[in-house]
Amino acid sequence: MASRSSVPWRFPDTHTTMFADLSRERLRAATRLGARLRERFAACDRYDMAVAVLFAVLAVLVPATFHAYAITNDEEVQQRYGEMIVAYYASGFKNQSLFHFVNLYLYGGLFDGLAVMIQRALPMVEPYGIRHLLCAVIGLGGIAAAWATARMVAGPRAAAIAAFSLAVCGPWYGSMFNHTKDIPFAAAMMAAAYFLLRATRDLPRPRWRHVIAFGIFFGAALGIRVLGLLLAGYVALAIFVSGPSWRANLSQAIEFYARSVTALLPAFVIAYLIMIVAWPWSALSPLNPIRGLFDFGEFHYQIRTLLGGHIYEMANVPRWYVPAYLLFKLPLIIVAGAIVSIIFVLWPRSEAGGHSRRRNDTLLLAVIAAFPVLCEVIDRGPAFTGLRHFLFVVPVFAVLAGIGFDALLTRFALVRPWLSRAAAAAIVAVLVANAGILVALHPYEYLYYNPLVGGLSGAAGRYVGDYWVTIMPEAVDDLEAYVAKIDAKGHHTHRYTVAVCGERLPFEKEANSRLQWVSDWSKAEFFIAPTHMNCDRALGGREVSTIKRLGVKIGVVKDRRSLLTSEVAGVR
Repeated sequence: MASRSSVPWRFPDTHTTMFADLSRERLRAATRLGARLRERFAACDRYDMAVAVLFAVLAVLVPATFHAYAITNDEEVQQRYGEMIVAYYASGFKNQSLFHFVNLYLYGGLFDGLAVMIQRALPMVEPYGIRHLLCAVIGLGGIAAAWATARMVAGPRAAAIAAFSLAVCGPWYGSMFNHTKDIPFAAAMMAAAYFLLRATRDLPRPRWRHVIAFGIFFGAALGIRVLGLLLAGYVALAIFVSGPSWRANLSQAIEFYARSVTALLPAFVIAYLIMIVAWPWSALSPLNPIRGLFDFGEFHYQIRTLLGGHIYEMANVPRWYVPAYLLFKLPLIIVAGAIVSIIFVLWPRSEAGGHSRRRNDTLLLAVIAAFPVLCEVIDRGPAFTGLRHFLFVVPVFAVLAGIGFDALLTRFALVRPWLSRAAAAAIVAVLVANAGILVALHPYEYLYYNPLVGGLSGAAGRYVGDYWVTIMPEAVDDLEAYVAKIDAKGHHTHRYTVAVCGERLPFEKEANSRLQWVSDWSKAEFFIAPTHMNCDRALGGREVSTIKRLGVKIGVVKDRRSLLTSEVAGVR
């Protein structure tokens, strides 16, 4: 008789059947899930997938590199303005110092106030790091708004071209981390334009979510710069373009316009409320926003700028100053694509349905991009350095580029399919090449110039360079390494005086205790300066560090100790 241990144990037949059925059911469920995932994957547009990859890459790049970008010349006063706005509300409107702080009261403080509140919630994080990271995230939002707008107007391919073009645009990406007034304003304007186009598609009964969203971003733009008032004019134009012809039926057209205006009025109320919260001075008088707009047009700082090798005061630049910088600073793919989109808008042929809507949307976007520039040309207003105050039109030009190239590829496909494929490959190659240039420029991507002026090398000395003195972190690192070698030879440490062709705060945020900022340049042992406006020639000395990108010198560090010794000896 066999022992109990020698008989192999097994489940009863009923249990075996049960587990077999369960395994088959799980296999069928997994098969169904896999089929659904394959269907969804197949349904995803390849261009949308490419943009998803783009944003995934940017989501990694931004937090990994934001610390490399310097504090710019304006950031200290902007930070102080944000603190004053928070203090104004915290004191129950009693602390009114913000109304007397230089001319900052003429600007909205939405970004600055928000940054200060985040800084107080995260006191362990460096304040200017928070500003830079917040600004970069908003800059990504501007790319997303451009993508969404182009997709709504012309589809996924146009949207992908717009998103990639803006992402590899030096003036945009290079400004995204520390242009804490211009980038948030530009992103808000682009998002407002998107929801305005969304709302106009359903006029005279737009969807509430689009009206509310437009009002929020309209208010956000006004809460940063008074130029957000341009959106009011764009609303009027959008209603006019969307409405029926008044020549055919005047009463019907008037009814359409009246109902459309009434439907969009809540957006203006929302925008006004956001504006007065973010811009306290605008709440002191109903006409203050208008006064701010006129005062803004009369700014005359003692700022010099370059154009074609000639030096101008900002109030006396030629009328073509801003158009020239748009033409030379934007990647050629954006310039060419925007021109193509305008050609298709003006193409003399009759269209109906979706094509008519696309042409109307493109026309509105063209006005949004060009109107501020035309106003600058006609009125000859003051022009800040380069594209500094016109970055808000850059995303719109990127959208136009996406729309234009999409239309061109479609036309090529109808004529010769291989021609469309070749053109698409060329667009990809140009985008990749542009990305390579930005990598080479990092973290000075905003110094990008396109081939029309010979790139950065052709623009050096003829057009604006590092006017924000963003070389500071790299220059200070080089100087610290240099003095460490000096001290190592002498076996003891010294404190060294440093003159800076720039603001004090960015230097002191980077420098260690051995480097001391001095206001009297004649007593400086070392000198840090960008090559912009020949500031590097303001003081003599031996160059111990040269900061270059693409073979172009953009900043220097000079050792002046021997000069100081000679001067002292001469006095003796």
